[in-house]
Amino acid sequence: MLLCLDAGNTRLKYGLHDGRDWRGQGALNHDAVDDLVAQLPARPTRIVACNVAGAAVRQRIEALAASLAIPLDWLASTAAACGVRNGYDTPQQLGADRWAALIGARAAHSGACIVVMAGTASTIDALDDSGLFRGGLILPGLSLMHAALARNTADLPHASGRFQPLPTNTDDAIVSGAIHATLGAIERMRRTLGANPLCLLSGGAAAELAPHLDSPHRVIDNLVLEGLVHFGAACASSGN
Repeated sequence: MLLCLDAGNTRLKYGLHDGRDWRGQGALNHDAVDDLVAQLPARPTRIVACNVAGAAVRQRIEALAASLAIPLDWLASTAAACGVRNGYDTPQQLGADRWAALIGARAAHSGACIVVMAGTASTIDALDDSGLFRGGLILPGLSLMHAALARNTADLPHASGRFQPLPTNTDDAIVSGAIHATLGAIERMRRTLGANPLCLLSGGAAAELAPHLDSPHRVIDNLVLEGLVHFGAACASSGN
């Protein structure tokens, strides 16, 4: 029973996988890691995790594994893993969550794709049909864009508007501007791959973006967790 942990910027996402399917998924605040076991439908026998939330969260996860007396494998970005090759100038510099999402994307789709993680930040990564990660973008997530305008301008509100192709009020203009900006970045990245690549969307804001994408796309819940499952299976098969 594999427990997958994605320690992101805002929350800890978790999933328990039995080798065939998910037995449960959820999310907790970082300071609630100690309460995680009570949320699970069964006892895990192994943990695989990635962390972009800092040393304190890493220590909590390591303490959890020690308390359960089970192995813990950390996913970190490398030159290659699970059919994906890392085209970053320094492969280890790529965020572990982005690397996990790329592994999950390759497992879900064998062709070229754009991998979009729409969370606190939005990442837009290009994966070609050979499995090479060609590079990607990092930009503020939708909520961060809204907050930046409200915080740094005198007359713009914390927007509660709706997406409109041609907004005619300020709240709609802010919400629509953030979505248009993200969609534009996605489309520009798609052009770098050519051949009409699939867009794979995940993260908390994926549902806000998907209805406005004209190109082929799929929403995959918890793509990072999907990547962790495949990485965990590879670790188990190699005897690590």
